[in-house]
Amino acid sequence: MAQKRKNNVNRQIASVHLTSKIGQTVVAILGVTFGVSMYIFMNSFMNGVNKAQDDLAFSNLSHIRIDNENEKNDYNPVEAAFSSGTVFNIRNKKDIQSETDIKNTQQVMAILRAQPEVKDLTSQVNFSVFYRNGSKKINGTISGVDPNNENLMFGSADKVVAGKWDDLNYQKSGLVIGKILADNLGVKLNDNVNVLTSDGISKNFNVIGIIETSVKEIDKSRAYINIGTAQQLLGKNFNYSTGILVNLYDRDKTTAVVDRTQNSVKYNMETWQEANQQLVAASQLRNIIASAVSLAILLVAGFGIYNIMNMTINEKIREIAILKAMGFSGGDVLTIFLTQATAIGLSGVFSGLILGISISSAVNQVPFKVAGLTTLPIHYQWADFAAAMIFGILTTILAGYFPARKASKIDPVIIIRG
Repeated sequence: MAQKRKNNVNRQIASVHLTSKIGQTVVAILGVTFGVSMYIFMNSFMNGVNKAQDDLAFSNLSHIRIDNENEKNDYNPVEAAFSSGTVFNIRNKKDIQSETDIKNTQQVMAILRAQPEVKDLTSQVNFSVFYRNGSKKINGTISGVDPNNENLMFGSADKVVAGKWDDLNYQKSGLVIGKILADNLGVKLNDNVNVLTSDGISKNFNVIGIIETSVKEIDKSRAYINIGTAQQLLGKNFNYSTGILVNLYDRDKTTAVVDRTQNSVKYNMETWQEANQQLVAASQLRNIIASAVSLAILLVAGFGIYNIMNMTINEKIREIAILKAMGFSGGDVLTIFLTQATAIGLSGVFSGLILGISISSAVNQVPFKVAGLTTLPIHYQWADFAAAMIFGILTTILAGYFPARKASKIDPVIIIRG
């Protein structure tokens, strides 16, 4: 009971200290508020930038790509047939071009579909063509796709600005063409486009959709047709493809999937990290910069609070001496000033969270029409809020602890005499 009464007295004294010089208290709270709000804003903004870049990159990029790209083969059948001491000379050596396609697509997809990390996958038939409309002739690429699987992976239907993506399922001579390519050819919806393959095969397609991916290189050179039509155009069967694209539930787990399936698949498996090392490095650097700036802001706020607490203790040095002379222990003095610091920290943290969200929301309304964005990107993560609260309160308590510890060791006799 006595201890409870003593704790109440300590809290009352801390309250008096906080309210006796309200200006100092407000300044200390504003220091924490500013630090926490800037931490929330900086991390939310950087998370938004990273998410916007990832959304843009992965709108056309799979987590794993499987193909049968050319690899150098140094095998020499003469060396295999004769002993190592045999001298021979090969004239007019010729390299036989290896195949770059996948002939057992369905079997490979079945292996991948059985992996628990795999979310979506699709096969493609990609090849170079010339697009012709009247006197205009432009080189580009055709992607033969499964419309449903392609849409699940990349949200292709949402990028179609004219026509319907799903019509590729029903119109075997239908073509969904990139917007810039359509403009360069001078074609619009329901017009015909002639496609000429490198083998001299010519076929007319009807434009059933115009797509805008926000990736200029794709929009000015690529068009999409049904994968069955692409296979027929090239004289291939349903098991043929030039690549298989895989998306995972967690795109950072590509290594585990590749290691587990590489021996069964027996084709080249390239992860998005291997293909886009600049994207990985840029994202990591932005995170490091944002964290460094945010922590610096909180540390500056912490030093400001330390100075305010130190000034408060110096101003109240005689009162502390009187309290100790009345029987208050060093622990009581420490408790009084730590209570002040905790109250400042809690007030600053919660007001900082509100201000940080307000600033972030305001920035999120700023127009920014670039690469598919309409406003400056903001993305909240609960971990940032938790880190801001913990670090803000911890910084404040530490900033109050060291001056309070100094105050708790004051000799009241020396202070009163002096």
